[in-house]
Amino acid sequence: MRRPPPPLLPPLLVLLSGFGAAAPPADSLAPLPAPRNLKVHLYNAQQALSWEPVSLDSDPRPVVYQVQYKYSTSSNWYDVNKEDSKVDCTNLTRTECDFTANSLSEGFPWRFNISLRVRAKLGPLVSAWATAPWFEHYRNATIGPPENIRVTPKEGSLIIRLSAPFDVPASEAYFVYHVYYWEKAGGKQVTCCFRSNFITLKDLKPLRVYCFQVKAELCLTKENISRPGLLSNISCSETAADASVKLQQDILAVVTTFLVLLVVVGSCLFLVLKYRGLVKHWFHSPPSIPSQIEEYLKDPDQPILDALDKDSSPKDDAWDSVSIVTFPENEQEGCPQSADPSHQPTEGVL
Repeated sequence: MRRPPPPLLPPLLVLLSGFGAAAPPADSLAPLPAPRNLKVHLYNAQQALSWEPVSLDSDPRPVVYQVQYKYSTSSNWYDVNKEDSKVDCTNLTRTECDFTANSLSEGFPWRFNISLRVRAKLGPLVSAWATAPWFEHYRNATIGPPENIRVTPKEGSLIIRLSAPFDVPASEAYFVYHVYYWEKAGGKQVTCCFRSNFITLKDLKPLRVYCFQVKAELCLTKENISRPGLLSNISCSETAADASVKLQQDILAVVTTFLVLLVVVGSCLFLVLKYRGLVKHWFHSPPSIPSQIEEYLKDPDQPILDALDKDSSPKDDAWDSVSIVTFPENEQEGCPQSADPSHQPTEGVL
């Protein structure tokens, strides 16, 4: 964007409302009407000029538009083209010229008064210029609410993190933030003023739901001028419990668990004692069929009594053999006797 020359006259501020006035045309007047209802849109960093379309019933060709600008310190008009402003608004077929800058080093300087004008062209026909009121971005822009609002609950407090509505040069301006907060069932309170993007709401009641809104205010560094912004949407969050409340919660949880277990165990014991016959019936194993009867049921031709007698017949008795050895009564001690067949030891079986 072409930089403004040194100021020749004090800047003149004009309100943005109202219709564009036609400037004395440099070209010869033509039957093509000039654009009407010029509006400058200034929201955060956005800058745009819009107008009502122009048409001729006798000519179906499309109308194109040319936009020019000048600073209050200069009498020269310049085309809004890519060379100066990174956007081409010299032959537009739409009824808007958006000259929002991509960075702080581009676009129109926000601290200067600027005027814009537009005219329509249809082949050889050229309309008169229609001029928009003067504007200065810092003084006339609508400031939106802060962006990227995030809240972190803490013990008796809420930590709010946010971003500025748009970037501004630190040497020219800065933002301060106002926080409106209230307990969900209480009245609204205001805390001000924070220049940091990190805000802490202190002295809040634990385990209570608080709602809040944040507003950004644009303040100029070298001038006593500020522009209040729009409020953010309402956000609500519950504060965390402090140490004493956490201890109470832990004790309550333990006692509750113990009581629940006690009730469950007592109920089970009561039911078992009351319905012990039914319980015994449920858990008693069913009687089994003797193997002999089961075999008979599988083979009815088999005599059931023979099978029972066969299994119940006593087994043969087991006998042990015992040998008894006897000696004659006249056997003398220490003197061997001659062998006599009549006195041989006898062996019997008991």
